[in-house]
Amino acid sequence: QINLSVIRQYVDYLVSEQNVKNVFVNGTTGEGLSLNIQERKQLAEEWVCQGKDKLDHVIIHVGALSLPESQELARHAASIGASGIAVMAPFFFKPTNKDELIAFSQKVASEAPAVPFYYYHIPPLTGVKIRVEELLDGIKEHIPTFQGVKFSDTDLLDLAQCINKNEREQFTFLYGVDEQLLSALAIGADGAVGSTYNYLGRKTNLMLQAFAKPDLALARKYQFLTGEFLNFVIKLGLGVAQTKAVMTAVSGIPMGPPRLPLADASPEFILKARAKLDSLAWPHGD
Repeated sequence: QINLSVIRQYVDYLVSEQNVKNVFVNGTTGEGLSLNIQERKQLAEEWVCQGKDKLDHVIIHVGALSLPESQELARHAASIGASGIAVMAPFFFKPTNKDELIAFSQKVASEAPAVPFYYYHIPPLTGVKIRVEELLDGIKEHIPTFQGVKFSDTDLLDLAQCINKNEREQFTFLYGVDEQLLSALAIGADGAVGSTYNYLGRKTNLMLQAFAKPDLALARKYQFLTGEFLNFVIKLGLGVAQTKAVMTAVSGIPMGPPRLPLADASPEFILKARAKLDSLAWPHGD
């Protein structure tokens, strides 16, 4: 069951301990697609409520397999004052080309006409491999509120073409593959959305600062350490359940078990992952 009572503590932890002031709600790590509509609305409301005057942006993922449900979630997000909405491609009956994907997205975005709209590109999970470069061509004509992309794919050529072609549009490109963030920043990504920032947000912010200086040697140290941890836990079997377990271990906030069909993280995984995280020698002794 969802546990709304920990969200205030969660917000305070992100802000004070991780220096993270933006959240993406009901996405992959939040198991948004495993929740029913009512649960998704309750979570969205609680994050917006608890984030008031503490968080800069609360973006709500409103994608669903059913267009009417997605539209309902978009209207709800607008009514509670979300900073933005995002939609991933439907993944059972899939859009097979750019026009079908834009048509679906437009129908959702138009239900929240004053709210910035993001496309959530995550082909490893949706199986929808329409290139974002192609998708963005003329998208503003169909979706005036289009703001940018949460780009959760390793195809950095596609991302680079998006950024190169759309500089004048001032779209926002948020990268979603944590172990490759530095590479994405180098070609012009604006920021990141990822599960590790729940517990490595402060370290990632230090990497962003180093990149901005620019001190690439220092930025690489941070990226390599994040990569070392992820490489280790991916081999152990990293998924949403395991991410929640790591976050619980680091923050002390009970993130709870996943919902079936996902299975809970094993005690062995938690022990090994925690030991690996504790063993990393971050720069400046931080």
